[in-house]
Amino acid sequence: MGMTDALTQKLTDIIRADPGLMHVLTTVRALGLPDWRLVSGAVYQAVWNVQTGRPAGYGVKDYDLAYFDGADLSYAAEDIVIKQVAAAFDEPFRSRVEVRNQARVHLWFQDRFGEPYPPLASTDEALGRFVAPTFAVGVRLETDDRLTVAAPFGLKDVFSMTIRPNPNRPVASSWPKVIENARARWPELTVVEP
Repeated sequence: MGMTDALTQKLTDIIRADPGLMHVLTTVRALGLPDWRLVSGAVYQAVWNVQTGRPAGYGVKDYDLAYFDGADLSYAAEDIVIKQVAAAFDEPFRSRVEVRNQARVHLWFQDRFGEPYPPLASTDEALGRFVAPTFAVGVRLETDDRLTVAAPFGLKDVFSMTIRPNPNRPVASSWPKVIENARARWPELTVVEP
């Protein structure tokens, strides 16, 4: 088993042992959303909690749910999915599952973050544009109960608790705030400054 396979298996084991993550994954799977993944924070933070001996769910602010539906790029269509997902959960999960149609991100990203954002072709492509390689990880619970993992930069940074800028994009204007927020919860982090 190669290093990548070993880390993927380790990530899968960590997710399966996290009741909150499994609840979100099982609930979302039942909705049958197109090209969906649970991405970023709740995924890599589950690893950080295991690495530092913290309880499952520590520091997790929300569960980022990405899906891709290019058939209708209106906010109204995305809002229907947001409401559908919210209705599938009870609190505290209802208010913590954040839903975004990746097919629409290019429509609002530049206004919100001040940098261009070409249209995407899939949810997994979006991961390659995240602020840091550590954040660029997504998982999906398949209908046969397999957990599939997408991590375009691999999982080494996730497991070494390292945050470095994504080499394939400009450093995010929010970089200092991102680092400050992460260090406040996990002071053990290694940060590679731009």
